[in-house]
Amino acid sequence: MVGHDELFDLSIAHVDCDAFYASVEKRDNPELLDKPLIIGGGVRGVVSTCCYIARQYGVHSAMPMFTAKKLCPDAVIIMPDMQKYVGVSRQIRAAMDALTPLVEPLSIDEAFLDLTGTARLHKASPAQVLSRFAKRIENDLGITVSVGLSHNKFLAKIASDLDKPRGFAVIGAEETLRFLAPKPISLIFGVGKVFAETLRKDGFTTIGQLQTHPADDLMRRYGEMGARLSRLAQGRDARTISSDGEMKSVSSETTFNTDFSDFDSLSTALLALCERLSERLKSKNIVGGTVTLKLKSAGFRLRTRARHLMIPTQLSNILYETGVQLLAREIDGTAFRLIGIGVSGIEQASGVDPVDLLEPAIARKAAAERAMDRVRTRFGNEAVVRGKLYKRPTGRPAPAPGPQKGKEK
Repeated sequence: MVGHDELFDLSIAHVDCDAFYASVEKRDNPELLDKPLIIGGGVRGVVSTCCYIARQYGVHSAMPMFTAKKLCPDAVIIMPDMQKYVGVSRQIRAAMDALTPLVEPLSIDEAFLDLTGTARLHKASPAQVLSRFAKRIENDLGITVSVGLSHNKFLAKIASDLDKPRGFAVIGAEETLRFLAPKPISLIFGVGKVFAETLRKDGFTTIGQLQTHPADDLMRRYGEMGARLSRLAQGRDARTISSDGEMKSVSSETTFNTDFSDFDSLSTALLALCERLSERLKSKNIVGGTVTLKLKSAGFRLRTRARHLMIPTQLSNILYETGVQLLAREIDGTAFRLIGIGVSGIEQASGVDPVDLLEPAIARKAAAERAMDRVRTRFGNEAVVRGKLYKRPTGRPAPAPGPQKGKEK
């Protein structure tokens, strides 16, 4: 039961799935229900997510796997199955779209919803509609969500974290200032550890201290970020919820179990990533005009190299041929622990593959790739595997193509 003086006056919501990947795996394998579960992989990978049992041991998302294993040695570890997670995410999104046309996804497992003016349609307040939605997702899909309801996006997102898992929290307009006042400044999105330390040295540790400080002085000290701090400290957020947010880039990357410096190992890993990235672009019917290669050395130094394409693409062979040319220039004996490939300059695909009259091989490769896609659609992704991918740097077969949380913007 949820009670609040403004419960039936609020219509801006943030819906967040509870430990999404882990919840889906536990749903599909009941033997995991009472066990600590970590979704991630590789000796040197990171935790994608973990269940709430594992979190009691101190495990959290983005933690190095070796640290997570030390904290929770009895945890069950499962490699992410992105195709399965995306399928569930689409079912949740369809249920959201049935509530309101104003749904703004933030990632595979969370979104903002604006239910203003929908009470007449649903014959129920936004709070009642969201409560029914959460129950329906749990009953039909076997996972739980947490809902935050407020009068703007900033506060709705904060609210969704207040009572996890399976939570429903409300922050009303009248209580906004006193609710925020004792909270740490780090609660404000965009205030990371470095900036929080700068603010601490300047005497600011709580949001309440920002509430009583002159806005012009905050602007003088911190520029536009100072103005943003002042607005959010007062609980003011004028951002609207938009369902047509523009995707800026799509990428895929992998961290090796051991460092590699040779071209063959790195290019093989790059090919697997290009196929995965291509699958994502095709599934969304989009193309990218700029290809970017990402490399991280054993010493954690990051290199990025980019090339603009004459014709935007979604084809894996063009992504690979462009990426491998960029890679060849970086082979200088440096050992790399991570490689990634991405595209930017996103636009809708025209449905027509490039044809180069001077190089007919380009059209032939495009036709061959489309034929491979048709076979994979009918018989599965493992039906056609490029010979180069049978021996990958990790010693494992190429993973099934699919999106990765946090790699899409």
